[in-house]
Amino acid sequence: MALQWMILSYIVAAEAAIALILTVPLPKIVKSRVVSLVSVLLQPAVSIVPFAAFQIMDIYWKNEHRLMCTGEACTASERDRYEKYIYKAQRNVILCIAACLLYWFAYRICKYYKDIQDLEETEKRYKSM
Repeated sequence: MALQWMILSYIVAAEAAIALILTVPLPKIVKSRVVSLVSVLLQPAVSIVPFAAFQIMDIYWKNEHRLMCTGEACTASERDRYEKYIYKAQRNVILCIAACLLYWFAYRICKYYKDIQDLEETEKRYKSM
C-alpha cells in the first residue's frame, strides 16, 4: 500500500514541476517545444485521474468500515493509532486531489497555449490576404 502512495507522491512532484515549467516565461521557440513535449506526455498520463479516484474511494471505504476509537473503552495507544490513521488518510486525500488538479492545470495550460498559437496563425493568414 505504501508503494501506491510513494508513486502518487512522485507523480504529484513531477506534475508540479511540469506546471512550473509551463508557467515560466520562455522564448517562443522553446515554449512551443516544451508545450508539445508536455502534450505528448499528458496523453498517457491521464491514467493518473482514475488511479487517484480509486485511491480516494479506497480511503473512503476503509474509513467507513473501520472501528471507531472514541469512547472510554479505547486505550491511549489505540487512540493514537486511530488518530495517526486519520491524519494519514487526510494527507492521502489531499495528495489524490493535488494529482488531479495538477494534471488539469498542465492540460489547460497546454490547451490555452495551442489555442493562442492557432489564433496567431489565423491572424497571420488574414493579414496576408
